[in-house]
Amino acid sequence: MATTVAPPPRAGKTESYVDNKRKDDIRMSNIKAARAVADAVRTSLGPKGMDKMISTASGEVIITNDGATILNKLDVLQPAAKMLVELSKSQDVVAGDGTTTVVVIAGALLKQCQTLLRSGIHPTVISESIYKASVKAVEVLTAMAVPVELSDRESLIKSASTSLNSKVVSQYSSLLAPLAVDSVLSVVDPEKPDLVDLRDVKIVKKLGGTVDDTELVKGLVFDKKVSHAAGGPTRVENAKIAVIQFQISPPKTDIEQSIVVSDYTQMDRILKEERSYILNMIKKIKSTGCNVLLIQKSILRDAVTDLSLHYLAKAKILVVKDVERDDIEFITKTLNCLPIANIEHFRAEKLGFADMVEEMSVGDGKIVKITGIKDMGRTTTVLVRGSNQLVLDEAERSLHDALCVVRCLVNKRFLIAGGGAPEIELSRQLGAWSKVLHGMEGFCVKSFAEALEVVPYTLAENAGLNPIVIVTELRNRHAQGEINAGINVRKGQITNILEENVVQPLLVSTSAITLATECVRMILKIDDIVTVR
Repeated sequence: MATTVAPPPRAGKTESYVDNKRKDDIRMSNIKAARAVADAVRTSLGPKGMDKMISTASGEVIITNDGATILNKLDVLQPAAKMLVELSKSQDVVAGDGTTTVVVIAGALLKQCQTLLRSGIHPTVISESIYKASVKAVEVLTAMAVPVELSDRESLIKSASTSLNSKVVSQYSSLLAPLAVDSVLSVVDPEKPDLVDLRDVKIVKKLGGTVDDTELVKGLVFDKKVSHAAGGPTRVENAKIAVIQFQISPPKTDIEQSIVVSDYTQMDRILKEERSYILNMIKKIKSTGCNVLLIQKSILRDAVTDLSLHYLAKAKILVVKDVERDDIEFITKTLNCLPIANIEHFRAEKLGFADMVEEMSVGDGKIVKITGIKDMGRTTTVLVRGSNQLVLDEAERSLHDALCVVRCLVNKRFLIAGGGAPEIELSRQLGAWSKVLHGMEGFCVKSFAEALEVVPYTLAENAGLNPIVIVTELRNRHAQGEINAGINVRKGQITNILEENVVQPLLVSTSAITLATECVRMILKIDDIVTVR
């Protein structure tokens, strides 16, 4: 009887060994690095947050508590941690404010993801669930929001003040907030009422005085003095202003070469030609009635020489030289004139008109101010003052954040409460929603809801309050239906935060949650790092 030997069983797919240990390690190390970045800025959240002193390699010192600035200056090497720096930058671009909040939320979400991963939940399931939760969160926030009109100046000032209250210059918020609102509203184009280009608001910094001396100028300010080397005018009324991009100096050869002059008559001829060349130019300029010249900085040769300044002074033309190339667009838009690239194109219709151009002493330096511009474009200038460079730089950054907040309200005209109120309400509503969902999804959404409590917890912690007591009380108040109950860090208790005028644009909160979720999902999906040399 023949016996048949059964073939050895083939290894099925299920039996093949997959090494998941390395993937888990990579994922955990990424999360750890990103959380370290979030913890670095966490203490600077809120009105009672601490400031960071940053010393750069060049020896420059910066004092700030603006999340985007802190992270920008950090030298981060780990790729996943760099993603949090980029996250802060994108929040700065989208909303301008909430740059610390977005990183803190991302850090809290990553902490919850760590726990979920250790429980054995697959990263893709976590990623899908937190995406669903973020979409739901935006819906909840939108339902909570209060519509606002641009004519309601008080509400706009309240939201700008809330942004400024967490800054180093918070004591000046009563001055800077109305200033930010007025400057943004003055550049809103009625034809495009939802768009604001902050490049139309120019911030000029000048050392000396205090932040109290900061002012809004309806016109132009140059942080340089008038070129009056030859005794030219420093004040001109009924000014006709030309912005020129050519040089009022003797021409040079196109290639580098030296000219050897053998006798005095030739020397005289060169000087005579130079004089007549410059004189002809100035005669053409004067014939149009122009009495103020703004000259673009030149890299090829001197924009003006002592000789041309002397003739311009004789012609009673006020000269401001070394105007930056980047500023030309702003200047021509403000003056409603055209830049002139060649002396042959110098015509009266290309000039701008203003009531007054004058040089003024400010602090230890001088500025040139142009006011009463005829047919002025939709631009505005803010002259920021400060007692030292650190305060001046921080005042500029704070003002930029306040301008961004007002811009957010122009784009999306809704306000929500601040002080951790929206986060606790989100946490409560998402927690209730997670009970309706099935399986792992509900578990992940519940973790997302818990992560959002990091904002009120950190606000209370930074204000020196007991975070556990405060957050528990907040939950209780929200469960009773007080959706605007938030942490009042000044009084150290929980109050209706809308009545305390602590408000922020809806766009700041929605973009913070959307961007943080996006970043966390990206970090979760990474299971290997490949270094290419």
